[in-house]
Amino acid sequence: MLPSTAVSVAALLQRVPAYAEELVAFRRDLHAYPELAWHETRTIERVATRLRAAGLEGRRLPRGGLVVDVGSGGGPLVALRADLDALPIEDETDDPWRSTVPGVAHGCGHDVHTSALLGSGLLLAELGDQLPGRVRLLFQPAEEVMPGGALELLAAGALDGVESVFGLHCDPGLDVGEVGVREGPLTGAADALDVSLSGAGGHTSRPHLTQDLTYALGKLVTDLPGALSRRLDPRAGASVVWGEVRAGSAINVIPASGRARGTVRMLDAVAWGEAEGLVRELVEQVVRPYGVHADVTYVRGVPPVVNDAAATVVLTEAARTVVGAERVVTVPQSLGGEDFAWYLEQVPGSMARLGTRAPGGPTYDLHQGDLRVDDGAVGAGAAVLAVAALGALAELRRRDVTDA
Repeated sequence: MLPSTAVSVAALLQRVPAYAEELVAFRRDLHAYPELAWHETRTIERVATRLRAAGLEGRRLPRGGLVVDVGSGGGPLVALRADLDALPIEDETDDPWRSTVPGVAHGCGHDVHTSALLGSGLLLAELGDQLPGRVRLLFQPAEEVMPGGALELLAAGALDGVESVFGLHCDPGLDVGEVGVREGPLTGAADALDVSLSGAGGHTSRPHLTQDLTYALGKLVTDLPGALSRRLDPRAGASVVWGEVRAGSAINVIPASGRARGTVRMLDAVAWGEAEGLVRELVEQVVRPYGVHADVTYVRGVPPVVNDAAATVVLTEAARTVVGAERVVTVPQSLGGEDFAWYLEQVPGSMARLGTRAPGGPTYDLHQGDLRVDDGAVGAGAAVLAVAALGALAELRRRDVTDA
């Protein structure tokens, strides 16, 4: 890092403890009042109000989201991103800050992401003239729906002028204070699949006189995943998993309609480009022998998150500075989808995994109502994001000097 940036990092890290208690309380408040995709009104208001108190005014987007620039001078511009939305699941914890909204909970850690980004903005704002450029804070709605709220920010010009972008995602498989990094592919591509079957129902005693829709639906649910895996290169890691299967309401009635909904995921971006047409073809082939009609709704979701090599070096060094080199680990690629990928199709950047597991405590899973995170993850995330921004700005300034 440039000498001035080293001074800035030291000053920033000294201020992290001063915000720790506030950021934990902020995260708990968001957890108690979760909001679903495209409805993050209270969350955005809470963030905007706190940043305004620190002298930072933001730009609100028409469909939700907030964009805030830290620093008013010249120099390079980098971005930090957090997602705001919760999931349509019940909070199954008994924490005092458990969700107060029936059927809605922060089961993916976005309350941590938002609070950490808020903290990084507050830390960076304190640097004033020592900030070697500008940092754009992206508070993004609707990560949990496909194709994701990242496209809304891109359409609004949130990355205009940005030269690199960074983000964190909670990982309950890592202890708090640990950070997982990976150069190249970090997540998989993810699409949404909705298949509605229709046919002539009837009495279960006479399936030969009907179109046995329930049987056809069962074949679809079991055969499509295997067929797709045999039509794509195994290295693509294609996976079809159903989250909802419905048909009928009586034991002696063959229903006239049924539905299966799930996700199509894969590790490879090239195979992702071929997936929709192949899935549609296979659905038709599976159900054709049973005489039922299939309506397929296929929503292309997100490509894989592919971390830029140079940006990953910056993020890794930031993590090492904050938590220590021995606590920064390499993580494998997952099949989880993340619309942070859309930003990386525009500018170089990197996403890391933020440990949230209490040391010695149980390992939870994401997208579950019993998810618990260690409070220390919030301050650690804020520091890693802020230091990554400083490192990226220093590297961009160094590059400009070298090119000159």
